[in-house]
Amino acid sequence: MRVVAYSIKSFEKEPLAIANHKKHEITLISNALTEDTASYAEGKEAVIVYPGDVVNAKVIDQLADLGIKYIATRSFLLDHIDQQAAAKRQIKIANVPSSATDSLADGALAMALATETINNLDQWQGNRCLGSAC
Repeated sequence: MRVVAYSIKSFEKEPLAIANHKKHEITLISNALTEDTASYAEGKEAVIVYPGDVVNAKVIDQLADLGIKYIATRSFLLDHIDQQAAAKRQIKIANVPSSATDSLADGALAMALATETINNLDQWQGNRCLGSAC
């Protein structure tokens, strides 16, 4: 799957690469997803976002017009994503389940988030349904 990951911090690059195992073609950028940076998703099927990315209706429309089908967030919450706008444009959303980070050792959070995010991409690529997106 062709993916662009927004708001990537330097400490997240290695965990994402390890979790990915070269399965998905992921472009990592440090810019947040905004109306001005949505165009970086051109030619991609999915975007990976961070809680600081405000994925409002206008951004959702831009992503949908570019052909984005999926939004994976590297967080437990979805409040930074306009879920109604995404549903209207038939974009599926997946988050990291809170149970994925229960009782983690210090420093393991980045790897857990990366692993769960890649798992969501794997599920979509295999045409499997995720949670409330079913």
